[in-house]
This record gives sequence, C-alpha cells and structure tokens, in this order.
Amino acid sequence: MNAHEIDYHIYGEEMQYVEIELDPQEAVVAEAGSFMMMDSEIKMDTIFGDGSNQDTSVLGKIFSAGKRMLTGESLFMTAFLNIGQGKKKVSFASPYPGKIVAIDLSEKQGKFICQKDAFLCAAKGVSVGIEFSKKIGRGLFGGEGFIMQKLEGDGMAFVHAGGTLARKELQAGEVLKVDTGCIVGFSQTVDYDIEFVGGIKNTVFGGEGLFFATLRGPGTVYIQSLPFSRLAGRVIAALPRGGNSKGEGSILGGIGDLLDGDNRF
Repeated sequence: MNAHEIDYHIYGEEMQYVEIELDPQEAVVAEAGSFMMMDSEIKMDTIFGDGSNQDTSVLGKIFSAGKRMLTGESLFMTAFLNIGQGKKKVSFASPYPGKIVAIDLSEKQGKFICQKDAFLCAAKGVSVGIEFSKKIGRGLFGGEGFIMQKLEGDGMAFVHAGGTLARKELQAGEVLKVDTGCIVGFSQTVDYDIEFVGGIKNTVFGGEGLFFATLRGPGTVYIQSLPFSRLAGRVIAALPRGGNSKGEGSILGGIGDLLDGDNRF
C-alpha cells in the first residue's frame, strides 16, 4: 500500500467523531479545524496540500495546495504523526450533526468523488484533489459547480454527511434522482448529470429548485438528509430581525413584531 494502513472507530450518533489508531511512524491528514483530541507522542504539523507525496518538489507542493484553493479549502492541511513506540490515538469531530462515512479507496478502484466540503480526514498518502465537471449543465446547475473533490489512493478516507445518511447501490443503468445539495459522494463508475424538473407549477411553486441530480449506475451513492446549506438557510431564516426575539413562539409571530414597533423591512 502507498497510503498508511490505519485502524479506526467511529463514536456517537448525532454528533460523531472518528478515532484513528496509529502505529509508530503512521500518520493521518485532516482538514484544519476538525481536530478533537490526541494522545501524547503524536506530532502535529501543518503541511502544504494533502501530503500524498505524489510530487515532493516545491513546485509540486505548490500545485497540490493550489488545487485545494479551487475547491474553497485552505492551502494547508494538518498531519498527525505517531513518533512514539506504541500505538497512539487521535480523534476528529464532525463539523455539524450528521454521520461520518469511512471510505476504503482500495474497494472503490482507487477513487471516490465527493462534494467540496465533505472531506474530514484520511490516511497519509491519500491524494485530495479536484474533479472537473465535463458537462456544462452539471457545472452550471449542479449545486457543486464545475469542481468537486476527488479522493485517490489505496487507503482509508473519512467524509461527513449532514443529518441521516442513505447509501444506495445502483445497478447498471439504474437511475436515482436526488436534490443537488443532498449528494455526499459517489464511486467513479457512477455517471452524474443534471435534469430539469419541468412543469410551470413545479418551477414556480415547487420550492424544490429547478434541477435534479441524476445518478446512473453502476456504483455506490451516498446521500445526506441535511446539507449544510439547507441547515444554514433554516438558521438564518429563524433569526429575529434586529436581535428582537419577542415574537418567537407566539401566535402573532411576525405580526407581534409589528405591534411591538419592530416594523423594519
């Protein structure tokens, strides 16, 4: 194996975290901000790119880090290396309520495609790159734009799904229609495209967006019930205007704000 062979255990239900067990000189890389806790004798280091060692030159490292900028991620990742004599553990937490999914890339023909903010951590040696959409419709209306993340290698990687996770095994030619924001990731054998919802009433009054994502098998698809964008939208919509929350929970609701003098629009 090119990637480090790590052991792991996922704890929790709604707010999960993954505990990685490292043998001496084994390492794991993670997104900045996902670290939770670690044993002593684990060395934490900030690195350019993903630390996959595909190109050890300075230019190669800069290019690797630059690819991460295109996905909206930081130039840097954090590596955690066991410099002790025995097994050590390091843990990484979910960014919001949902499920952590363990992806064995050796079982995915060495490649897995996911949404840009799904990646949590991976064994050192796994390449975290970008996947350009070759279809204009998918790029313009797919919710993820022209760029998604791709995880390549033969090690373990961990991605996060919001809410409840659904795993679908699609047969050859089988099609699944999904809200564009609810896709977590899929194996490289799955064909991903965009389909117009259709119908004037659906378009104007449906409230579900104008496009479906169509996923055609064969392959594995992971779907999340609560995309972060949907969660953030609900939180923002629920925030009281001007910081006044007197109308919250009342029968009058927004009308109560008007009667209370909060008539700013």
